[in-house]
Amino acid sequence: MSFFYIWVGIKHFIDPKWFVHIMPPYLPFHYAAVYVSGFFEILFGLGLLFPKLRYYAAWGLILLLIAVYPANLYLAFNKTPQEAIGISAFAASWIRLPIQFIFIGLAYWHSKD
Repeated sequence: MSFFYIWVGIKHFIDPKWFVHIMPPYLPFHYAAVYVSGFFEILFGLGLLFPKLRYYAAWGLILLLIAVYPANLYLAFNKTPQEAIGISAFAASWIRLPIQFIFIGLAYWHSKD
């Protein structure tokens, strides 16, 4: 799980435009938000590697996953971002949305001793 978040966080800096495409228009500062969320994904992903930081990193990931959920909802129910990143409505809404809850559950599991 740690390496997954580190890799996705790095992707925020390698290809920020991909993430900007899925951000709802009502949110300001799209690129800044992509970079900030990528930074925290890397930070919390690294934190999972260290037992003393794991609890805080896991809860940070839970909060981050909740914070980015509006982008996933926007992606799932709007054709424009789906076309921009090349994902189907089915994949966006019926696969991606529930997976977020699995990720939250996994992060919570990592918060336990």
